[in-house]
Amino acid sequence: MLNKNKLKDETFAYLLLVVGSLLFAVGDVMFVNPYLLAPGGTYGLANVLNTVWPWKISYYAICMDIPLLLVGTWVLGPKFGVKTVVSTILIFAFTWLIETLWGYNPVIHEGIVAEAVKANNYVQIPHSDMFFIPDYFLNTVVAGVIYGLAIGLIFKSGATSGGSDIISMIIHKYTKISLGTLVLVVDSCITLTTLIAFKQIRLPIYSIILIVIESKVIDLIVDGIKSYKTVFIVTDRIEEVRDFIINDMKRGGTTFAGTGLYQGAQRKMIYVTLDRSDLVKLKSNLRLLDPQAFVNVIESSEIMGLGFKALPED
Repeated sequence: MLNKNKLKDETFAYLLLVVGSLLFAVGDVMFVNPYLLAPGGTYGLANVLNTVWPWKISYYAICMDIPLLLVGTWVLGPKFGVKTVVSTILIFAFTWLIETLWGYNPVIHEGIVAEAVKANNYVQIPHSDMFFIPDYFLNTVVAGVIYGLAIGLIFKSGATSGGSDIISMIIHKYTKISLGTLVLVVDSCITLTTLIAFKQIRLPIYSIILIVIESKVIDLIVDGIKSYKTVFIVTDRIEEVRDFIINDMKRGGTTFAGTGLYQGAQRKMIYVTLDRSDLVKLKSNLRLLDPQAFVNVIESSEIMGLGFKALPED
């Protein structure tokens, strides 16, 4: 039964990997490249190179990805895993297929209405009647959502992003600079290549907006929409608060004994994790239970265990 469940999980993980890789290719070829954006990564740099020196995006990217994977494995050890290699190959294949069949035409352009007007020699109608009009901001938002969904699904499958992130990992190993800072620096340098290549300040700005949207969508995919709060309650009426949490809210928790720093008084503290609606209920009733209670609410990015998300299997 365990092997059957593991096989099912692995099959689902590879399905996520395939869908994520396809979405990434769609976002890159149909939304990012036509608007000359470069939101970091090897494919961001490949988009710039593709425009300056026409060659397929997929060829530029794979010429960077393979050496980076090899160097990363040599310097950092075999930490990228089979799924990262599979993801690299799938994104290359889907990107090649889409740019070969679709080309580099934008999805958000003057659209089918404009084409019908030109084909039938009608009087030109206003842009407001078009199916789509060229729109940098709309394109950036859509591209950010697609990129976020794609990379979020790839992360959920157990693969890593690889690519230019490997450069950040290698620098981090020898400099001990924060990995997050290095990723930001490397992606920012790639983003700024649009300014150097095309002399338009709006391009790196829109690329940065895309990265921000992408990161938020990745968080939603990986961590889920549900928001949890960790609450620490210091109270003299421990039994009343405990009964309310257990009987009215149907939640569990943990009780600690503590000593106050100022007067050295012994007090008890409750530790409990709640979702947003339960937190509202607790706060609205806590004033009645103990007006003198001290409450500390902490944002929890991920909760695993009984009553929440299951612990990951090996």
